[in-house]
Amino acid sequence: MEWIRLPLAEGIYTKQAHCDLPDGTFEREVGKEGFGGPAAHFVHRHAPTGWLSFDGPVKPRALDFAESKDGHASPWQAPVMMHNSHCEVRWWRLAENMPALARNSDGDQLLFIHDGAGVLFCDWGRLELGEGDYVVMPRGSMWRIEVSQPLAVFMVEATEDSYRLPDKGMLGPHAIFDPAVLVRPVMDDAFRAQQTETETRVVVKRRKSLTTITYPFNPLDALGWHGDLTPVKLNWRDIRPVMSHRYHLPPSVHTTFQCNRFIITTFCPRPIESDPGALKVPFFHNNDDYDEVIFYHKGNFFSRDNIHPGMVSFHPSGFTHGPHPKAFAAGAAAVKKETDEVALMIDARDPLDLTDAALKLEWTGYADSWKVKKDQA
Repeated sequence: MEWIRLPLAEGIYTKQAHCDLPDGTFEREVGKEGFGGPAAHFVHRHAPTGWLSFDGPVKPRALDFAESKDGHASPWQAPVMMHNSHCEVRWWRLAENMPALARNSDGDQLLFIHDGAGVLFCDWGRLELGEGDYVVMPRGSMWRIEVSQPLAVFMVEATEDSYRLPDKGMLGPHAIFDPAVLVRPVMDDAFRAQQTETETRVVVKRRKSLTTITYPFNPLDALGWHGDLTPVKLNWRDIRPVMSHRYHLPPSVHTTFQCNRFIITTFCPRPIESDPGALKVPFFHNNDDYDEVIFYHKGNFFSRDNIHPGMVSFHPSGFTHGPHPKAFAAGAAAVKKETDEVALMIDARDPLDLTDAALKLEWTGYADSWKVKKDQA
């Protein structure tokens, strides 16, 4: 419930945010708490991203994870690309079966399967993996993967935290995706067949250090279980995005998983707004309370140029960003009727630090990609 509050206004403005802008103008949103708090919407003569140069720590960056070809037998050997005290992002390539079990004692682990296929064995049983799967592994789980096709995995740790489903409010609990589509591991014949007396190592990550525990048998030897804690799998194809033909919705509407200090959002193919006055690309905004990371999984991202699957954009809090000039023009002309991209976004409440491993993969021309060429002006 919310009280009726009439907003303040000055000069030229629109009565509805993201709609019916005067010709040749640009809207910029400045808000609190991402897109959920108080906000002001400015009408500008020039695109807020029309800078001549950009130098300093809030410079936007693009990283091409697809260029990192090194494989690692353990997820804890995969390089950390960015991190803060509540979140850690790794890029992991796995070409062969894991030789040891993994356990994360620092927090829940999210695996997003960018490419490849395999089978995950864990305390709860066996789980098939394929392209486009999210897998949430509870903190303390033991698990390993057998590979059928080489895997590329985008991993996000909820450090000292847990993944939960977002509050869907008046949309109801079955909106975006019904919990019934979540898949859990099963204790089938294939799971029981791997319960051997073979010496097995478990590599435990805790406080950025690794401990190896060796058993004279495979400790994934559970006979059964009961309770309400389990790994779950969700494929992006089972997500049904919220849509509005008359109003461009903020990205937080597409939240898939939520932690205390960051959220995971999924952009899936959807129809583009059809109302003549509605903005048809993401609006220019200052996301001053969050660092924004987008991993591009599939398709062409409709608000970006020069981005391909496997790339990551990093927008530190503190600057205005929005669609690239060509994308903005295409949106204004209603060139496309639907999007075809699939992307994962992290909105982190605490600043993220990029590592040297990430910066080695940087496309240095990203900040300049918003510049308008003379023949486009």
